[in-house]
Formats: sequence, structure tokens, C-alpha cells
Amino acid sequence: MPELPEVETTCRGIEPHILSATVVKVIIRQHQLRWLIPDHLATSLTGKALLAVERRAKYILLKFEHGELVIHLGMSGSLRVLKQPRAAEKHDHFDMVLDNGATLRLTDPRRFGAVLWQSEQQPLSILQKMGPEPLTGAFNIDTFIESANNRKVAIKQFIMDNKVVVGVGNIYATEALFAAGINPQAPVNQLSRAKLSKLISAIKYILGVAIERGGTTLKDFVDAQGQPGYFAQELQVYGRKGQTCNNCQKALREIKQGQRSTVFCPSCQRMPRMKKA
Repeated sequence: MPELPEVETTCRGIEPHILSATVVKVIIRQHQLRWLIPDHLATSLTGKALLAVERRAKYILLKFEHGELVIHLGMSGSLRVLKQPRAAEKHDHFDMVLDNGATLRLTDPRRFGAVLWQSEQQPLSILQKMGPEPLTGAFNIDTFIESANNRKVAIKQFIMDNKVVVGVGNIYATEALFAAGINPQAPVNQLSRAKLSKLISAIKYILGVAIERGGTTLKDFVDAQGQPGYFAQELQVYGRKGQTCNNCQKALREIKQGQRSTVFCPSCQRMPRMKKA
């Protein structure tokens, strides 16, 4: 699934080609994605200029004067800008044709993505209860500890909770915990302020580097120009079960957490000593 760096890379890739352009036509070939694409988009967007391209968590926000087109890439979706007309293929479900000759096309083989609409009068509930963006000052040690509130949940599951911080998916949670030397099974309430502060720094650093590299190459992800990301070449633990740790040369171990795979180094990422009651 495209995670925050992949979505940010997509936003940066499409923005120069579509910003300030006016919508000429909207083509909906398949209404049923994760949720139904609203019928009114074909008429309500025509003649409207695109004012901004932004990201919230893993959602792409295309801002217009009267509201926002909200796009999620799902498990295997991609959003690309076509400079020349190109015949639609089987999984090309949504086109937004612009007056500058470009077409923004959503391709989604598994149809787990979404094309939705929100306005000031009708905001999307899925965007209303999210935590802070990880690359902003709003994600800091004080808010992090406040969210923890003596909870006993494992730290990996904690940082993947969108109410705590948005956009830290499986890949980057795994990598950040390794960089911070924290065992993914450690209960949040057993980690010191210093350890949590180190983890915040690791999350910001890992996500920042991944964005610079264009995201992580998984089997489905490509960016807005159809190019893969290159952060996969720098993965330290994710997807490396049974291989040796680059720090200590001992074997990496894989466990299941919340139905997701977690790879870590038991030697470098030890459980914390229990705090005294």
C-alpha cells in the first residue's frame, strides 16, 4: 500500500502539471471503488480551477473554491498526469481532463482506493479525527506523551494509530523503531521520555529521507510519472526476515502484530526494563 512518502511524492509530482488549470471534463468509468464515486463530480467540477494540491495523512486533497476532491490510492492505486491523450485501460477508473491539455488519471487494479468530495458544509468524517502530521511541529514529545496516557499497547501499534500521528504505516514504523533502538513489542507506558523523543526524531528522519528518495518500491507503487521509488534500497529491517542485522550481524526476527509482519533485531531492539509501580 502506498504510504505517506509515496502519497507526498505523488502530490509533488502532479502539482506542477495541474495547479491553476481548469477542469474541462470528468470521466468516471467505474463508480464502485472502496466507496462510490459521487455522480455530481462530472458536473460540479467542470469549469472550476484547481487552487491547490495538498496531502492529509495518506489522502490527496485537490482544492477548489467550492470544496476538495479527496483521493486515496488504496492498496495499489496510482495517480498520473498524461500529457497526451491515451486510451483508457481496464483499471483506469477516473479521469480529470484539464484545459492545459493534461489529464489526471487514477488507476486502481484492486479498487480499494477512493475518490470523494468534501466541502465546508459537508466535511468527510474520516478526516476529522486524525492526529498530527508527523513532519510538523504539532507532532512533538509533549503531545506524544499526552496521547500515550499510560497506555499498555505495544509501541508499534501505538504509532500506527492515526489518532496518535497520521501516516506512519507498517514499513516506516518498522524502520523508525529500529533506528530508535526500540523493541516493537514494548508497551508505551514502559518507555522513557528520552526513548520516545528519540523515536519521534527517527520517524521524522525516516519519512523525510523516504520522501527525498521518492518513496519505497513495492510490487505495485510507482510515482506520478510512472517511476518507482528508491527508499527500498535503504531498508534496514522491513522485509529482511532471517537476514543479518546491519548493526550487529545477528539474525533479524519476524513476528506478527495486529495481523501485520514486524521484522526487528532482538539484539539491537531490546525490551525496556519494567518501570517500578
